[in-house]
Amino acid sequence: MADGVVEKATRPARKRRRVVFLLPLVVLLGLAVLLGIGLTLNPRQIPSPLIGKLIPQFSLPPVLGRTLGLASTDLKGEVSLVNVFASWCVACRQEHPLFMRLQAQDVVPIHGLNYKDQPEDAANWLRELGDPYTRTGADIDGRVGIEWGVYGVPETFVIDKEGRIAYKHIGPITSRDWGDTIAPLIERLRR
Repeated sequence: MADGVVEKATRPARKRRRVVFLLPLVVLLGLAVLLGIGLTLNPRQIPSPLIGKLIPQFSLPPVLGRTLGLASTDLKGEVSLVNVFASWCVACRQEHPLFMRLQAQDVVPIHGLNYKDQPEDAANWLRELGDPYTRTGADIDGRVGIEWGVYGVPETFVIDKEGRIAYKHIGPITSRDWGDTIAPLIERLRR
């Protein structure tokens, strides 16, 4: 009889040990599944709550050495791009030659939003690499960028004729991004 009582008393202890052993395994498997899902996502496709909405109201002075600043009223009436850039941004240098080609071919008006940059540095950067922008706004404190939902630089927005944000691209634009996504969108918006 004593053996039966001991056996009944050890069954719950065994179950607890199994649960204690299996719980970390289940948690680890759950984390592995979440990591696997996360690795399949494209970090450039962060949804923006501003897509389809009017651009935020703003008015910025021009970048040092430029005459035309950038304001929300400048972004209505035609399809355009707004490129968020900075002289300290390495990836901005990667996409800059593409913007220079687009500007030389007069494909679409490109406006620059210079984000958290020193005025002299921004002016030197544009002087050194060329200025593809129709207008440039100096967002020295970054407040306008925050209103646009900027996560970092570079970011580029496609703006429709009514002044609505139609698309947001995070990271440097490549020729493939331009050809596969942005150029076709601009053509659709112009119709």
